[in-house]
Amino acid sequence: MKPEVQSFFDQDTGTWTHLVQAAGSTQALVIDPVLDYDAAAARITTRSADALLALVTERGLKLAWILETHAHADHLSAGDYLRGRTGAGIAIGRGILDVQRHFKTVFGLGDEFRADGSQFDCLLGDGRVLPFAELVIEAIATPGHTPDSLSYRIGDALFVGDTFFAPDVGAARCDFPGGDAATLFASIQRLYALPDATRVFLCHDYPPAGREPRAELSLAEAASTNRQLRRDSERDEFVAFRSKCDATLSMPRLILPALQINIRAGALPPADGNGVHYLRLPLQLPTS
Repeated sequence: MKPEVQSFFDQDTGTWTHLVQAAGSTQALVIDPVLDYDAAAARITTRSADALLALVTERGLKLAWILETHAHADHLSAGDYLRGRTGAGIAIGRGILDVQRHFKTVFGLGDEFRADGSQFDCLLGDGRVLPFAELVIEAIATPGHTPDSLSYRIGDALFVGDTFFAPDVGAARCDFPGGDAATLFASIQRLYALPDATRVFLCHDYPPAGREPRAELSLAEAASTNRQLRRDSERDEFVAFRSKCDATLSMPRLILPALQINIRAGALPPADGNGVHYLRLPLQLPTS
């Protein structure tokens, strides 16, 4: 079956948010929603999320789930905001527990932050299935970029998160905590084993000059033309390439605010006594 998918691009972070509707049903879900953040002004707004909510209301839809492909390091999640306005639960991979434990230490978070996944409504393991109208949402664990990375298969549609990108961009970096290039290779090859006609929906696109951002491609195109990893690629070559490439990459621009928000399912840290929410800025972190 073919769910209906409408994708929205956030130019500032290169992020695609997907609104998925089960054909013939008012049930819908949102994948990887974006919270707008002005880093220089330290201001969060909900412009993108509100536009999404307006469309959901206009179409008379009911959000069944808000799905996160992982705790993103490059944009802030609007998951908690959408949950508060729709009642939809937030689901993420069970690997979020590892991510929370690591970054609780990095940010020096106190007892108020529980690294037990309780900020989310559902922690999904590999192969877990959630009902969605006449369809099902199948969780496919795709670690390598991060330990909590999940892809979601819904009918003929596959939502791959950061696992891989458009063919001329390549595959995910593997130098984040818990990342591993050999693991990512296995995760991508597992996805490449799905039917060629599968519709692949990307979480990000960083198009070169002259190309518009792409939200969708066929699995056949991805598996045969990705510039960094194809079906016929060798694991050791990919691992060597990824290691060399990742050593040259800078950290994502929004990694520090994004992770503090996203390990909380998109919620802000508790406000201080003055009513202001504060983020923490770790300095001189060890590099190993």
